[in-house]
Amino acid sequence: MNGINVIISNKYQTLLTNLDIDVIKHITGVFSVDELMEQFTNFYFNKMIIDITAIKNYENINVIQSLSVNFDASKIILLLDDSEKVNSPLYLSQLVSMGIYNFTRNIDSVKFLIDNPNTYKDVASYHQLNGVSEKPIFNEEVYDNNRGFIGQRVIGFRNLTEGAGSTTLVYLLKQHLSKNYKVKAVEVDGQDFALFGDKSLDSISSSQLSEYISEHSDCEVILVDLNSEDNAGVGEVIYLIEPGLTKLNKMIRKDQNVFDKLNGKKIVLNRSALDSKDIEDFEKESGSKVFFNIPNVDDKVTDHEVLNNFLRALGFSRTGDETKGLFSVFK
Repeated sequence: MNGINVIISNKYQTLLTNLDIDVIKHITGVFSVDELMEQFTNFYFNKMIIDITAIKNYENINVIQSLSVNFDASKIILLLDDSEKVNSPLYLSQLVSMGIYNFTRNIDSVKFLIDNPNTYKDVASYHQLNGVSEKPIFNEEVYDNNRGFIGQRVIGFRNLTEGAGSTTLVYLLKQHLSKNYKVKAVEVDGQDFALFGDKSLDSISSSQLSEYISEHSDCEVILVDLNSEDNAGVGEVIYLIEPGLTKLNKMIRKDQNVFDKLNGKKIVLNRSALDSKDIEDFEKESGSKVFFNIPNVDDKVTDHEVLNNFLRALGFSRTGDETKGLFSVFK
């Protein structure tokens, strides 16, 4: 098993060539994820050791996200370069969020990681669940490295536990995004938006959603409060769980396979009192992966840093009140 390793190298070709490990295939150059898929999708290997500079546009975390989606993240060992971007807390935390736990700048550690792969516990210190470092999943057709998203994103929010806060969260996210994006927020098959007294919020039936999205094609973002399992027309869905014991029990009693159905989907803990250790236990017991953890927030406050961080995790580069110069590093 240990002899079936693959090396993909570029800047660190010499170091990796001289590494005392058994290798079945070694390629050198700069490759897109698609090119690597063509070569290795049906190729059996134990570990794929990647010199990160061999990945085209590797500083764009979305490229690494694509790598983690198309290959078994547990088999990837990343040899990082010394760039500021790759070694930033944000980038490293996003690697952990993707399930890439084996990364190092030390060539000698590569050999160690082959036989002693990291678990989440080994890299948990890099993971900032309440910070700016949750994994983004970007649609390349509407993403520009300099300006962020430039097309329309339709993002749905659905409560999995009873009263998990989708309506209030959509309302607050609209307030935050409206400072820098053209945004609409709409609830489907509900009337709760009327309670906010905000005439910019819309309420429609599920049969009207596709038409609504078409009518607002000039908007950069449409946030949808989903009150059913019908996600037609919604490009992304975020599943909200309020992790209280009674609410979790009710959810599981309703559907014992709920977490199996959520495999690979964005799970957000909302109105959460969990800390990082609690979240680790939650993930272990449920067999799921938490995308982001949002504590209780005051819905009368219009600027929450945790919500700005959540939006950055979703890939929105323009967050905060930029007229005041806040978060200018993310422009």
